[in-house]
Amino acid sequence: MSEIRILSAKDVAACLTMDEVIDAVRETYRQKAEGAAEAWPMVYHAFEPGVADMDIKSGVLGAPGVFGHKTVAWFSDNPKRGLPDLYGIIVVLSSETGEPVGVVDGSAITGLRTGAAGGLGAKVLANPTSESLLMVGAGHQAPYQIAATLSLLDGIKVVRVANPHNPDRARDLASHLPRKLADQFHREFSGVRFEAADDLAKAVDASDIVITATMATSPLIDASWVRRGTHFSCMGADMPGKQEIAPAIIAGARLFTDDTANCVGNGEIELGLAQGVFGPGQVAGELGEVLAGKVEGRIDPDDITVFDSAGTALLDIACAKIALDRAAELGLGTVAAL
Repeated sequence: MSEIRILSAKDVAACLTMDEVIDAVRETYRQKAEGAAEAWPMVYHAFEPGVADMDIKSGVLGAPGVFGHKTVAWFSDNPKRGLPDLYGIIVVLSSETGEPVGVVDGSAITGLRTGAAGGLGAKVLANPTSESLLMVGAGHQAPYQIAATLSLLDGIKVVRVANPHNPDRARDLASHLPRKLADQFHREFSGVRFEAADDLAKAVDASDIVITATMATSPLIDASWVRRGTHFSCMGADMPGKQEIAPAIIAGARLFTDDTANCVGNGEIELGLAQGVFGPGQVAGELGEVLAGKVEGRIDPDDITVFDSAGTALLDIACAKIALDRAAELGLGTVAAL
């Protein structure tokens, strides 16, 4: 009789650290670049456009020998019902036998792996002398992005938080970040100054690294604000129509993706390509190809670099497998017979 382990968000938090997730993300990108992992086409359905939809992202990993999918459902009216507007589950199965391995809550893993991806993009592509980080967006994803980036780049001295549509939210997050990072990620980042950025244009001009994680559908950042040498990790555009930075920034940058085929239809580059601001040849490669030594990343300190991450289920599957293995060791989760 087969058994399956089910992990809650609380179980995931007890089983994974940000450092472990960063390592898993790095290895998964590298596997994909070397042909040992494959992401499959996304399935998307709108039950009611702009009100309720779902998507299924899936793929296979050669090591640790699993495949699976993440299914995410968004129902905007749920808060009126006293329910979360977003649900997500990750299903992991053996690629040797097809046997189900586990079902894992998607929210905690999505936060960790997306933060790790944005931070890794900065680590690989930003100038190594970078000292300032601007976080555009002050929602659920922001602390994950900041924690991962600070874990990977120990030269960061100032973190600015901006929320163009709700400056008070940015101020609130900035004031609570030291305690939030300590409580949520068990890390103290002494010597780092946290502050809110009320003027987005000035903050962009003053920052070495800019990470965006918003729901924007039109550019928040203009090309005229950007100085040479800046790195962007664009994490918010994961569906058609989303856009966070001006296409002109990308047209003048060394551009990298997490999964080029997915980004063309769903990522930050989607609209710029459709508008003809730049062509497919603008993509220098995938981040995994840089990690695998197949493509050169930043060439010059003056390069503007952009990492477009529309998201891949490969990261979710890899992290879920680690969490399931750890949970088995610790006796966490619920085990059910199939």
